[in-house]
Amino acid sequence: MTTAKIILNPYAGRWKAQAAIPEIERVCHEIGLDYELAVTEGPQHAIELAREAALARFSPIVAAGGDGSISEVVNGLMQAAGDEVAGPFGVIPLGSADDLADMLGLEKEIKAACRLIQTGYTRTIDVGCVNGRFFDNNSAIGLEPMVTITQAAMKRVKGTPRYILAALKTILNHKDWHARLTWDDGEFDGPVALVSVGNTRRTGGAFFMTPRAEPDDGFLDFVFTGELGRLQLLRLLPTTFDGSHVEHPDVAQARTTGLTIECDPPTPIQADGELFELAATRIEYAILPARLQVIVPELNRGLQDSNG
Repeated sequence: MTTAKIILNPYAGRWKAQAAIPEIERVCHEIGLDYELAVTEGPQHAIELAREAALARFSPIVAAGGDGSISEVVNGLMQAAGDEVAGPFGVIPLGSADDLADMLGLEKEIKAACRLIQTGYTRTIDVGCVNGRFFDNNSAIGLEPMVTITQAAMKRVKGTPRYILAALKTILNHKDWHARLTWDDGEFDGPVALVSVGNTRRTGGAFFMTPRAEPDDGFLDFVFTGELGRLQLLRLLPTTFDGSHVEHPDVAQARTTGLTIECDPPTPIQADGELFELAATRIEYAILPARLQVIVPELNRGLQDSNG
């Protein structure tokens, strides 16, 4: 292992990450982890820092923050890697939801997370791409990004309850989109409330939108609803907490290597909880199989992966 680059978003977890800096530095010194710390100065800065760190041969490159911070670092790593496998990539989870960390069984406590980074055990996972933006966990159009907009404006409620309350508020104000979906072996043309695309099973800390997704199977899972009223959506919401919504007759699910959506009116797009387009009418999804090496506990690494 060479020098690790730790890229920290101080705002993650509502400034939880800023408060964690002294402990991260203390732990790294205590366990002998050679590192450099870089603190982001605003949105998208982690992409630039991660790309520069990868090109400068720092290893591993570590995201300290929430799912949005992790996603930015992944985007920087993927940009630097080109067609090669990116990583090794480590995570110190400091967010509100920490979906990717939970789905990969990563350590949540700072000292344990830093010790895990030191081991170098990796699992190679797939990476999704939507309209040129990479995502490691989840992306969506329709209601989901509208929930992202709603929760970003909420100040008093924190953690997973904020996402749930935001979902309730968004459903009460929702409108349908007309969309044409085309994927590997199917198509749909009609009204939709949402399309949720998963590389893993969970998003928003509580919603198992794509409950059968696996991060290393070479496919994206996605679900979408036909035309549903507010009351139907409110009844459906609790079933997303365990993934049983996919059994509902008005919820369709599929697995694909690519998905194209033509949408009217325009929709926002979120990728790993971060909005990056506010008014898209054509959305193209693709899966990039086995493109990111993530440092994980030894028991969670794939058979083909090893100690790096």
